[in-house]
Amino acid sequence: MRLGKQLKHGATYLMIRALTGLFNYLPRRLALFLGAVAGLTTWRLLPKDRHRIARHLSLVYGDDLSAEELTSIGCRFFINSGKNVVDVLRCRKHYHSEIAPLISVEGLEHFDKAYQRGNGVIGVTGHIGNFELLAVYFASLGYHTAAIGREMYDRRLDELLVAQRQALGVTNIATTASPLRFVRWLKEGGALGVLMDIDSISVRSEFVPVFGRPALTPVGQTILGLKAGAAFIVGACVRTEDNRYRIVIRPEIKIEPSGDFDRDVIAVTAACNRELDQIIAQYPDQWIWLKNRWLTPPSYRT
Repeated sequence: MRLGKQLKHGATYLMIRALTGLFNYLPRRLALFLGAVAGLTTWRLLPKDRHRIARHLSLVYGDDLSAEELTSIGCRFFINSGKNVVDVLRCRKHYHSEIAPLISVEGLEHFDKAYQRGNGVIGVTGHIGNFELLAVYFASLGYHTAAIGREMYDRRLDELLVAQRQALGVTNIATTASPLRFVRWLKEGGALGVLMDIDSISVRSEFVPVFGRPALTPVGQTILGLKAGAAFIVGACVRTEDNRYRIVIRPEIKIEPSGDFDRDVIAVTAACNRELDQIIAQYPDQWIWLKNRWLTPPSYRT
């Protein structure tokens, strides 16, 4: 690694450690205020990101949103993100005493019914709201919960994240782990959290509609889930206006087996995307419109 990158990564690590200490010392209200200010400041300082968000929103909504509405959604996304980072950094110390009482849930019966069958659950979510809290919430209720974690660019940051998850009862399974480990976890009846809204040519993916447009979508989790006989549940942890959280859990994904495994993989993945689309449409200011979900053209084949 070049010296410049080493210095940058080192500075980032030290900054996160310092912010963690600061936000855990301050009262939550003040810490969230600072997170909101940081988010708003970042929004104002990054015109390219503002333009990128507006462009991606326009891909979905066309002329249905005015320029003012596009701006408002993007601005609120940055503010929400700043607050979410604060709660993530405070989570290890304050989850049970402070954050958990602020969480309400709708649809828990869908998850519980699927979990109780004992064949494992693929918990599908995306980069919406405070997705780190989603796995922590289920673990806190006693469900055996694991999150698939993509290794971060800096080993020290990765160790911080893994240590926090483990301290809160969430098992971290790296994306580089053997598929057998994922299957074993599911066959033992565990829940496996997956971030599905990723356009990546480095993992097995297929083009599946997202808001009606073909988007490269990972299917590895679908393949493993179908082979293990696991259930598929889509959910998200979104922030409410009063700085509380609402966990939204959609009904279990069910399809009629076609006898063609590859076709079933596409059908389940598409159904998961549709459920996630509905949640995003309800909370558009909490999804990461910064990322181009349709970056890879359909002409590309993995």
